[in-house]
Amino acid sequence: MKKILLLLIIVISGSCKNNVKEEKKERFPTNLAQVFKTHGGLKLWQNAKVLSFNKGDEVHTADLQSRKTVINHPKYSLGFDGNEVWLEETEEGSFKGNKNFYYNLFFYFYAMPFVLADDGITYSKAADLVFKGINYPGYKISYDADKGASPDDNYIIYYNPETYKMEWLAYIVTFNSKKTSNKYNLIKYDTWENVNGLLLPKQIQWYKKDEKGNPKEPEGAPLEFTLPLLSQGKLAGSFFEKPKKQLN
Repeated sequence: MKKILLLLIIVISGSCKNNVKEEKKERFPTNLAQVFKTHGGLKLWQNAKVLSFNKGDEVHTADLQSRKTVINHPKYSLGFDGNEVWLEETEEGSFKGNKNFYYNLFFYFYAMPFVLADDGITYSKAADLVFKGINYPGYKISYDADKGASPDDNYIIYYNPETYKMEWLAYIVTFNSKKTSNKYNLIKYDTWENVNGLLLPKQIQWYKKDEKGNPKEPEGAPLEFTLPLLSQGKLAGSFFEKPKKQLN
């Protein structure tokens, strides 16, 4: 029901706006620019206003321009309203984790590779990733010191050298430690689906690594994303605010 209401709000809002945003003039390494193009192109991504997807019982919705976010679950809601991260639980203790770390974690995993075109990013060539005899070229992504809560986080995107589809993501998380690290986690982007012209992930799989840092075997069960929604309609800022408690 929440997804249906969200779609209706977006359709009504989007029908009132006909202005198409001009594509940003960005400079990327040539092969990385081809990866963005293969996944539908930056123009479509930059003109989109709202992205929504389901992860299990959670509905994740993000304003792509402001990066305001809300996650709705039957037992809790949390989000970022542009100023602070909030949490509201229908059952105390039902949300497990750190809301400040979690609120946009899976947005980043889902919005690959396009979030790697954000402002304040530096690109450098990375050593190839090798898996089952295939060499996957990669680019390391690092952030300016004033970008986000964890600017020392690093990503490496690896793409198929024939199709130019993204196939792997290596990433470092420094949110809790606040220290730089060379310990990368590794995700295989197994399955993609077309969502209004953009190739977005349907399934991702974490992998164990060998001593050289190459993928060895799957770790745990794959993660499925369902009910994707991408729209040029705009949601009101109040959609991302903490729900007000009703008085009895």
